[in-house]
Amino acid sequence: MKKIVVIIAGALMLTGCVAKRYLAQSQQETTNLREDSTQLANRNTTLQKNISSLNDQVDSLQKNIDDLNGRISDLETQNSQLGQQTASQQTKLTESQKNLQQQQQKLEQLQNLLNQQKEASDELKNKMAEALKGFNSNELSVYQKDGKVYVSLSEQLLFPSGSAVVNPKGVDALSKLAAVLNLNTDVAVDIEGHTDSIPIRGRYQDNWDLSTARANAIVRILVNNYKVDPTRVISSGHSYYEPVATNSTPEGRAKNRRTEIILSPKLDEMYKLFGM
Repeated sequence: MKKIVVIIAGALMLTGCVAKRYLAQSQQETTNLREDSTQLANRNTTLQKNISSLNDQVDSLQKNIDDLNGRISDLETQNSQLGQQTASQQTKLTESQKNLQQQQQKLEQLQNLLNQQKEASDELKNKMAEALKGFNSNELSVYQKDGKVYVSLSEQLLFPSGSAVVNPKGVDALSKLAAVLNLNTDVAVDIEGHTDSIPIRGRYQDNWDLSTARANAIVRILVNNYKVDPTRVISSGHSYYEPVATNSTPEGRAKNRRTEIILSPKLDEMYKLFGM
C-alpha cells in the first residue's frame, strides 16, 4: 500500500512538474507571440506609412504626367497654329513675289515705252530741226525737255509788236512745221503764247488776252491752212508768268515774247499699262 501511495505521489509530483514546464513554455510562447504581434503591428504601421507615401508619390507623378500632357497638348496646338501661320505667310510671300514679278514686268514694259518715247522724241526733234534749218537762232530754236520736243518761235519771227497777226515769214515757218506734224500723226501739239511783263495797250485788254490770241492765231493757221488734225491741238495763253529770261532788260524781254509749240508723243500705251 505504501508503495502505491509512493507511486501516486511520485506521479503527482511528476505531473505537477510537467504542468509547470508546459505552463512556462506556454507563457513564453505567449510572450513571443505578443512580441511578434507588436513587431507585425509596427511593420504594418510602417508599411501603411510607406504605402501612403507611395500613393502621394503616385499622385505627384500623375499630376506631373497630367501637366506634361497639358504642355504637349499646348505645344501641339501652338505647332498647329504655327503651321497655319507659316502656311499663311508662305501664301502671302508667294502673292508678294507674284505681285513683285508683275510690277517688275510693268517696269520693264514702262522702260521699253520710255525708251521708245525717247527714240520717237529724238527722231521728231531731228525732223523738225531739219525742216526749220532755214531760220536762224534769233528766230526759233528746237530742243528737247522732259521727253518732249519744243519749238520756240520768237515774236520777231511771228508777230508785229502788240499784234496777233502772223507775219509771212512766220506763216512759212508754220507751213514747214505742219508738214512734219502731218507725217507724224501720233504727236500731240500744245501751243503756248507768252509775253513780257510790259502791260499791253490798244486792241487787247491785257497780256493774257494777247498771249491767248497769238496761240489761237497759230492754231488756226495749222488747222485751217495746213490741215493739222484739230483734235491733236491745244492752245493756251500764259501772259508773262513763265519767263525764260529777266524782264528787266530789253534782251530778256525779247526772249520772253515767244510762242512755244510743244510736241509730245502720245502715251496711250503707257496709260493702258497702268489702267488709266
